[in-house]
Amino acid sequence: MPSSPSPALPASRSPWRSLRYRSMRWWSVANFVSNAGTWMQLTVQNLLVLQITGSAAATGLSMSVQAAPALLISVLGGAAVDRWPRKLTAAVSQALLGAIAFTTAVLVALDRIDMTSLMVLAAVTGVVATVDNPACALLGNDLVPAEDVPSAIGVGALVHQAGRLVGAALAGVAVGFLGTSAAYFANGLSFLFVASVIPFLRPAAGAARHTGREPGGTGPDLTVREGLAYFVRRPRLVALAGVTGISAVFGRNYGLTLAVLVTGPLAGGAGSFGTVSTVLAAGGILGAVLGARLRRPSVRLVGALAAAGALLQVVAGLSPSLAVLIVLVLPMAVVESVSDTAGTAVLQTDPPAHLRGRVLGVWGSIGTVWGLGGPPALGLLMELAGPRGALVTGGLLIAGTIGTGSLLRRRRAASAPVVLRKGDHEMPGRPALTPAA
Repeated sequence: MPSSPSPALPASRSPWRSLRYRSMRWWSVANFVSNAGTWMQLTVQNLLVLQITGSAAATGLSMSVQAAPALLISVLGGAAVDRWPRKLTAAVSQALLGAIAFTTAVLVALDRIDMTSLMVLAAVTGVVATVDNPACALLGNDLVPAEDVPSAIGVGALVHQAGRLVGAALAGVAVGFLGTSAAYFANGLSFLFVASVIPFLRPAAGAARHTGREPGGTGPDLTVREGLAYFVRRPRLVALAGVTGISAVFGRNYGLTLAVLVTGPLAGGAGSFGTVSTVLAAGGILGAVLGARLRRPSVRLVGALAAAGALLQVVAGLSPSLAVLIVLVLPMAVVESVSDTAGTAVLQTDPPAHLRGRVLGVWGSIGTVWGLGGPPALGLLMELAGPRGALVTGGLLIAGTIGTGSLLRRRRAASAPVVLRKGDHEMPGRPALTPAA
């Protein structure tokens, strides 16, 4: 595969600018194939568990078993990504995930699958994913210059959505004609396709270079503790975690809050919520395109967007009718999607190249806590305050917390000199940040 073009490309704010690079185009195709395969498998996996056990609780347990490694060992997976050459790490992890999918396909085809083997395979998948997720995310960023990372992330979000739609549609066809094992087999092939593409990818000029530590080398310290220390001592990453965390717990779970609001106070049915869900999906796609236009997103932008989304959530909670809610849902989804793209770009470009895997590992553990704890906390809030009260209270908590944090940051910045501490890393062209940035 020819190498990426020279760095003398004109500056652009096009959301598709990352696709100017040949390797990024191939990586996007590979990700589309992989996402389609993954969603084929996910579409039938819960049905398979129900078929084996007849228990909805067992279905939830299988999902928790697969998520548990991210909570417990993501930091170790991130350290592995920093220590080993990124392309090799991603290729091996994709091949391992393919082997797991093929193993499951064979067990299903031979009718030898049971709950124990499913749990073991789910746990192994979760362990491999703690390495695969940061490796693939950072490998994609290596294929474009730093200023085009938001475009790469936005394109990735669109590829994810497209793969989800295609994979879910193909699952029904595959299972109907070939049986349940076909979905797992197709997913295994998708992983092998990605692994076969990776060796031909070439980093773009101006991208962060990372090759891992050579055996016996004297490169930078690659301990887990160093990654944790960097995250904790980096105010902008801590602020990003705070903004994202409170938004994840008290907002964003619209599949839960809006479902109860539509079918309860607004007296709608499943069809009405389907319409709301469609608008949410359309807003997410539009937001991904807008987010891909960013060049140097900041934590301040993420906070402002999260606060704006929270205020829209408050108004949505007070919606007098379904029509008004639908009008509000579109900007809510757009703002959320742009904020996600901006936050992901900051997270993946702020740390030095040799620390990015461990930073993503820390983030993976934190994000798993939000993912597991958010829905129960929001469900409890709805029990106490109702769906309208939960949306309004949650939105006010998000906006108030972000506003208070911004005010404290401004006061601290006004009383402190502009200092860039030793070891801090900034993107090219970004001004030095105060200690509270």
